[in-house]
Amino acid sequence: MKINIAGIVQESIVDGPGIRMTIFCQGCPHHCPGCQNPETWDFEERTRIAPQDILTMVQKNPLIRGVTLSGGEPFAQPAEHAELAKLLRENGYEVAVYSGYTFEQLNNGTPEQKQFLENIDILVDGPFIMEQRSLDVLFRGSKNQRIINVPQSLKEQKAVCETKERWVGENK
Repeated sequence: MKINIAGIVQESIVDGPGIRMTIFCQGCPHHCPGCQNPETWDFEERTRIAPQDILTMVQKNPLIRGVTLSGGEPFAQPAEHAELAKLLRENGYEVAVYSGYTFEQLNNGTPEQKQFLENIDILVDGPFIMEQRSLDVLFRGSKNQRIINVPQSLKEQKAVCETKERWVGENK
């Protein structure tokens, strides 16, 4: 099983707190106006990498504590990303995912999407909406997007926003 990716940022400080590796998947059905990654929209095969190979890359950098899966749309390849997320979490890494879908849509989605959801820590959900674009919302592009604590949300069966300062900043 391999993930079709558009690219990898080895060390990112903009896709979540701390130094993280960011994996950009290839393929997105949302096509949000103003998207910062429109080159990831088509589902054409680019580079395919096995989840274990991504884990090996992450483990080579002792500064990395978390991995962010972005896009494209990671939930368009849910089985592949679920396998990667499970491997990462088993090895002590925080897994965050950016998705144009909402938590509610994914929680009621396909079995593969649900399995992927069950293997992540943080979900930044919702489409990018140009009219709600803001530089004042930490780790989000538009004000409609939420930073969801996924384990707590699954436990409560409703979206629970993350409250840790490292994700939401001071006074949020």
